[in-house]
Amino acid sequence: MKKFLVVSLLGAVLLACSMSSAVLAADNFKVGVVDLFKVLNESDTGKRAKADLESLIKSRQLAMDEKGKNIEKLKADFEKQASLLSPEAKKAKEEELERLVRDYQRMGTDSQAELKKKESELTAGILTDLREHIAQIGQEEGYTLILENAGGVVLYFDKPLDLTDKIIKRYNEAKSNPAKK
Repeated sequence: MKKFLVVSLLGAVLLACSMSSAVLAADNFKVGVVDLFKVLNESDTGKRAKADLESLIKSRQLAMDEKGKNIEKLKADFEKQASLLSPEAKKAKEEELERLVRDYQRMGTDSQAELKKKESELTAGILTDLREHIAQIGQEEGYTLILENAGGVVLYFDKPLDLTDKIIKRYNEAKSNPAKK
């Protein structure tokens, strides 16, 4: 993914460099940079999504913990009674415990998949909205190019080029007042 971002960034830079000298020499050539990761983590909507996800994680973890404790209790009970059980009863209890452990593991796998899907859904929705706001700011303020600084891909830029805080503010305002959008 980082290679794709680097290649995309290089492509954008080469495209910008290959523009006619008249465009490059013009005073209206504006570049901006946005850290979408920061916007996702610091915007009100992003914070709510993160809280929702954490709540879902806690509820799944509580269910997993409860099921794990139940299995441990059944194992302890089985170990105490193992010498008193007939071979058939012993085998049946072992099979039941194995089934419960498999169910526990499957529950963990299913929970992880559900959490990953939920996180993707929440992030995708926010990113779609953010792209609209970024495009609006780009058009309104005459930006020629707005780059994403994902994970520090842009090695250097002047601080005034950073639009991240402006995007967060505008996005928060739009979400708190949907009629304004």
